[in-house]
Amino acid sequence: MRLTVLGATGATGGHVLRQAAAAGHKITAVVRAPSRPDFEHPNIDVVRADVTNPAELREAIDGHDAVLSGIGPRNRKATGIAAAATAAIITAMADTGVRRLVTISAAPVGPTPSEDSILVRKGLIPILRSMLKDVYADLAAMEAELARSDTDWTAMRPPKLTKAAVTGVYRTQIGGSVPRGATIARADVAHAMLAVVDDPATYRQPVGIAY
Repeated sequence: MRLTVLGATGATGGHVLRQAAAAGHKITAVVRAPSRPDFEHPNIDVVRADVTNPAELREAIDGHDAVLSGIGPRNRKATGIAAAATAAIITAMADTGVRRLVTISAAPVGPTPSEDSILVRKGLIPILRSMLKDVYADLAAMEAELARSDTDWTAMRPPKLTKAAVTGVYRTQIGGSVPRGATIARADVAHAMLAVVDDPATYRQPVGIAY
């Protein structure tokens, strides 16, 4: 496939880039100046663009089969970027006729599974939502942008992210979060993002992922 990858210099986006290239996809990696991926491959073209400006994204998206976005707030000071970038991506996709979009959200954005322990449901998750309320508000606004759009979107909802190596072995839950799912490696989130690109069952759905 021809893929556009945004957030290609990020912790998860870098894994998407490497795995997509290894799988033989042709990739346009969108970066913000002066950033550049620390990984080069003949299948990767790097373009610089403001990810909140649809006009600058059109050329990177036009003619591609799907867009994968790893853009999200890296800290509480960067909140707002996920929703703003997603709105711009959706506009550029509408302008170019590209329909498939896969993004990264977070498990606490959705309802906590009833199968989780009372400690998790009544303690850990409410604490996380309070501590990171601006981050989760940004991601919730991003998911609202997706729901209003005409794209075939999927929002991956991982729990705590780790630096472990890719395994390709994890659980997913279409429409919600994975019960009793505490962690997932960024590398496996990237693996799952690529796996769902051509899966119509995940269109216009959040997808939980965890070990």
